[in-house]
Amino acid sequence: MNILKKFTLEYGFKTTPKLLYTAISTPEGLSRWFADMVNTEEDIYEFKWEGSEQTAQLVKFKENEFVQFLWLDDSEEEHYFEMQIQNEPVSSELALIITDYAEEADLDFSQRLWDAQVKKLQRLFNA
Repeated sequence: MNILKKFTLEYGFKTTPKLLYTAISTPEGLSRWFADMVNTEEDIYEFKWEGSEQTAQLVKFKENEFVQFLWLDDSEEEHYFEMQIQNEPVSSELALIITDYAEEADLDFSQRLWDAQVKKLQRLFNA
């Protein structure tokens, strides 16, 4: 069994908590930057990318603050990813803090993947 390592990434945004929350919590928002297509049925989210798909359950959320998804896959170990919005009072920016898990060998790849996806999200707000 492979052991997953927890990692946290932080990104700055110049937008409102409400707009950022919409981008991280709704199928429409997530399909603009996180996945090619996102379908939901109640609290189950189906994420589709070129040639692959994964399903996750929205297990915790607080409007305009955070969302937490639990991956529903065949692995014996439960793992989730979380996106949290924090106000940065000094810079008046928002921070999007992402917590995820990856196997040690895939850690760098996973972090670069998040970097690439979040850059898409940042461009949506800076356009």
